[in-house]
Amino acid sequence: MRIMRLHRTSLYGFPDVVFHADESAVKKHPQFAAAKAGDIAAAEALVADMANPDCAPALQALLGGRPAELVSVHALEMEGVNEIPAALAELLSEWLGLPSNESVVQSNTVGHTGASGYHRLANQAQFFGVVLPDQHYFIVDDFVGQGGTLANLIGFIKSQGGHVVGATALTGKPYSAKLAPDETQIQALRDKHGQEFEEWWQQRFGFGFSELTRSEARYLENSPDAHTIRDRLVAAGLEGGSASSSDPHAPIVP
Repeated sequence: MRIMRLHRTSLYGFPDVVFHADESAVKKHPQFAAAKAGDIAAAEALVADMANPDCAPALQALLGGRPAELVSVHALEMEGVNEIPAALAELLSEWLGLPSNESVVQSNTVGHTGASGYHRLANQAQFFGVVLPDQHYFIVDDFVGQGGTLANLIGFIKSQGGHVVGATALTGKPYSAKLAPDETQIQALRDKHGQEFEEWWQQRFGFGFSELTRSEARYLENSPDAHTIRDRLVAAGLEGGSASSSDPHAPIVP
């Protein structure tokens, strides 16, 4: 299992992710599969049907009048580049009058679509690109499951001196809208699996339990024991090992 150095940061206080549509409705849309596989026209059609204009006031409230750039998650799937986030960002650019940032992109292929929780944890999205210090950013994605991709992108932007004011996705698990775990949840995770496991986690991923998302922490707490988690993460990493992009600056650690 490869060692990753992810740019995670505390998510305490981060606002809930704004979802536009029900997960089942999005996934049943006739253009969904093609959009996930890189068909731009299909992604535009999907977003035109599923993006909810009633979400615009909530997004404006998160922006609070601050000038910001939209950063879409350029997710690399096994079938191709997922075009849904970019299509949603393009539509939101019209709704909100905000520019899109095209320079921040995902640098590895993780194959999260339909994957298990252990696969998602073992094969996490990494990012590179130009972030302007003190610039405000608003993240746009297609789906939020465990929330790890959003957490990694938020952390990357903050590590470069940028500010993330909020996030929106076409759809997601309702319980994943709140990214930050609470302190009792993290303490329960530590009590169950022990300090040694958190140290192992820190060495493999570059961040501790406090930087987990709420859904990630719940998944780990519900796992039988630390030994099982380690075995399944190692297996998932070996089976699905993230393929890096060809960019020489991509922060991939073998």
